[in-house]
Amino acid sequence: MQRILSIAAIFFFSLSSYAQEIALTFDDIPSGDGAVFTGMQRTSKIIETLKVYNVKQAAFFVITSQLNRDDAYQRLKMYSDAGHLLANHSHSHNWIGVMGTTNYIHDIQKADSILKATALPYKRWYRYPFLDEGPTKTSRDSIRATLAALSLANAYITIDNYDWYINSAASKAIKSNTKINYAELKKFYLEHVWNSIQFYDNIGKKVLGRSPKHVLLLHENDMTALFLGDLIKLLKDKGWKIISPEEAYTDPIARETPDVLFNNQGRVGAIAFAKGIKPEALVQQTEDEKYLDKLLAEKKVFE
Repeated sequence: MQRILSIAAIFFFSLSSYAQEIALTFDDIPSGDGAVFTGMQRTSKIIETLKVYNVKQAAFFVITSQLNRDDAYQRLKMYSDAGHLLANHSHSHNWIGVMGTTNYIHDIQKADSILKATALPYKRWYRYPFLDEGPTKTSRDSIRATLAALSLANAYITIDNYDWYINSAASKAIKSNTKINYAELKKFYLEHVWNSIQFYDNIGKKVLGRSPKHVLLLHENDMTALFLGDLIKLLKDKGWKIISPEEAYTDPIARETPDVLFNNQGRVGAIAFAKGIKPEALVQQTEDEKYLDKLLAEKKVFE
């Protein structure tokens, strides 16, 4: 009997050691009032949800131009006091090609100075707006050199998705008094994010031979506040382990810097592109506004 239990324990350990792992990260904080929640309500709800579902550490990427809001410092402090990480997401949240490389570098430096001045714990990570690392190698490498000089690590993601567009579509519906089927909206949101996770995890398995420690990109918006608990429950029910961003960035891919300009799909996508996989195989259908509008209509989310 004891031998059987020992074999079962070894089998369970083997399965658990191969469980897929994922960290939660949220861009664009502190976002303003939305169609459903005020900024403060949203922050409070996200923090409470993470606590209820025992997610001890997530990362929140700050756009420092948004710190002029009356409640901005308080909201950052709430995230930090709850054990979560604050990191740099630029000052202006703009495209490198629009700003120019020199202005973009100054923008990073400005955000860095502002975050230091808050006196709140500040993780030395930088998340590129739009995941855009530059249109040319010269631009890309100049920015990478700036990050290195500032001791800012690239807080890459591995799983991209258009959660922000679902939020935008729902907000427009609310403001136009369009009826929303919230049960269908929740289902649509969860299927969308879950399909994105599977899509990029399959690419990771193909090019790495394993499932990496994933970093999920979400945004601090109303849909996140509404459905974050359901998403966490879904992940756990599917056998995924939610880990801290600090743990996720110990994965070997954190030490890989692919020499490519195809970076907007995240680190796994960049590695896959460097290995010869064509771009069209690295972008899923749902990362397209028109396609999502079509699906939303078919599912009768907005009636």
